[in-house]
Amino acid sequence: MTPLDELTTFAESLAEISGAVIRPWFRVSLDVTDKGTGRAGFDPVTEADREAESAIRRAIKARYPTHGILGEEHGHEHGTDPLTWILDPIDGTRAFICGMPQWGTLIALNDGTRPVLGIVDQPITHERWIGRSGRADFVSNGTTKRIKTRPCASLSSAIITTTHPTGYFTASEQAAFQRLAAEARMSRYGGDCYAYGLLAMGFIDLIVEAALKPWDVQALIPIIEGAGGIITSWDGGDCQNGGRVVAAGDARIHAEALSVLRHVH
Repeated sequence: MTPLDELTTFAESLAEISGAVIRPWFRVSLDVTDKGTGRAGFDPVTEADREAESAIRRAIKARYPTHGILGEEHGHEHGTDPLTWILDPIDGTRAFICGMPQWGTLIALNDGTRPVLGIVDQPITHERWIGRSGRADFVSNGTTKRIKTRPCASLSSAIITTTHPTGYFTASEQAAFQRLAAEARMSRYGGDCYAYGLLAMGFIDLIVEAALKPWDVQALIPIIEGAGGIITSWDGGDCQNGGRVVAAGDARIHAEALSVLRHVH
């Protein structure tokens, strides 16, 4: 077993730990706090978010005390090792508090240069996406299968999505997204990290987002790339620090999207 194999097994155990914390909070009455930091205004956080991240952090510190940790709810703890775990316990808190299943736990491992391991875990539907070593796998009902994005030659045959058509975009960003959506075969809204899993499986072709944080995107990078897709900033650069992000299953529609997105100010 390679070091990355061991770390992947450990990352899956973290997903099990977080899922056990989160499941009892789903579709029950919750106290919701507004962090007030989101571009969309309302930026909710629940006890499920906080408790799940705390549980993951405890497990990391017990097993790998020299590793760093960066999480949405409890900040950055620097380690003495270049390896840093990037955590978002519930990506899609709005969906979570509405009782919808389109959310997930994001767990990434960054080697000091870029994310080398990413997991999206949906503990209610018991679905998990894992990206590492140039491959992506989907785990469901005890079965693991390798997944690939699908070919899509042009926007006219693409399904395009974003988490929210207005709330996370500036006026110019929204206009750019709408130009792409107008050319696409179909558009859908919502999904958060769940949509990226579907892109990796070949059900969605293009995702356009803005105002993301590192914990929103780092776990997604190894999954999308491992499935044969492309995920970059709107100007085609590295997107691991968040901001404006575009993910595509096919290089052709990625290039087509960048022709519109890279000129937005």
